[in-house]
Amino acid sequence: MPFYYRLGELPRKRHVQFRKPDGGLYREEVMGLDGFSGIESILYHHFLPPRLVRSEELGPTRAEYAPFGPLRHRAYATADVPAGGDPVTARRVLLGNADVTLGVSRPSQSMGYFYRNAQAYEVWFAHEGSGVVHTQFGRLTFGPGDYLVIPYGTTWRMDLDGPARFFVIESPSQIEPPRRYRNEFGQLLEHAPYCERDLRPPEALETHAERGEFEVRVKVRDTMTRHILDHHPLDVAGWDGYLYPWAFNIHDYMPITGKVHQPPPAHQTFQGGNFVVCSFVPRLYDYHPQAIPVPYNHSNVNSDEVIYYCDGNFMSRKEIQQYDITLHPSGLPHGPQPGVTEAAIGVKETQELAVMVDTFHPLQVALAALEFEKADYQASWLEGDGM
Repeated sequence: MPFYYRLGELPRKRHVQFRKPDGGLYREEVMGLDGFSGIESILYHHFLPPRLVRSEELGPTRAEYAPFGPLRHRAYATADVPAGGDPVTARRVLLGNADVTLGVSRPSQSMGYFYRNAQAYEVWFAHEGSGVVHTQFGRLTFGPGDYLVIPYGTTWRMDLDGPARFFVIESPSQIEPPRRYRNEFGQLLEHAPYCERDLRPPEALETHAERGEFEVRVKVRDTMTRHILDHHPLDVAGWDGYLYPWAFNIHDYMPITGKVHQPPPAHQTFQGGNFVVCSFVPRLYDYHPQAIPVPYNHSNVNSDEVIYYCDGNFMSRKEIQQYDITLHPSGLPHGPQPGVTEAAIGVKETQELAVMVDTFHPLQVALAALEFEKADYQASWLEGDGM
């Protein structure tokens, strides 16, 4: 995160005595990245953070991948991915590599336990639905269009207002605003498509000091472990620092437009290790008198491109529906389908809404994605006279 934040009560200095009203000590926890060299926060707990009654292994979490097969463009219809379960148990990984996994979740109920991903950052893009994420850093309310950025090590539970739909990104690297939009101090620059006012840190601290039996499921080493605590896991009385979950709504992204068509980096929203996340939002098209509004054909020489289609009419694609996911792999050019370029000339704006992830290493297709594949997608470039 690019800015300092704090909630609750804190001592005047770090690593000094900080006492509760009854005279007992709060338990200090330094939570940080990169071995004390990255961003960090300091939290003050009612109970000792390592306190644990028992643990058990629940099973592996690593996605299983299919042989990729012949190189081709691929698409997946996720509109009818089965709904049910809570956000974590409903998640299906569809694509992935060592740097990132991409999937969807259609939960129908809130979580009855707490969850901690101890091996990866997670971004939950809330396409549909609303609710609250309860964390040791406080509560985050969310609604349609929100990116929920959750650092690894965060303990959280999601309460839903009703059925929801998420596009989920998971990565062992930090997910953050692009470096080119930040100065040497981390502040977002004037040419950035969003600013700190658009980033929503936790709204209010929720401090629980009650005892009892509480379940926390921890994802680490590609395995899910169940921890049973004898106290509420959200027992933080105060914290400060730069590491915490936050939200950003895709509708607050200010699109960068130009006289001619802008390349995908103009839409970049976040960066991770060997991948980027971009937001395609409603915007005016190019204003050169001879501009062609849709993308030019281009070859992903060393990156795979994935697009999750949210709403509106995505002008460069034909026969793509809401909730579809496309994969344009490296080694094969892609671009507008027949007739799209001609139809776009003279169009002044687009109402499309989509999330794109470009990876710099090849993606694999998960076994779970095969049943949703649109087998005729590659043939969509064969319509017309081929000119």
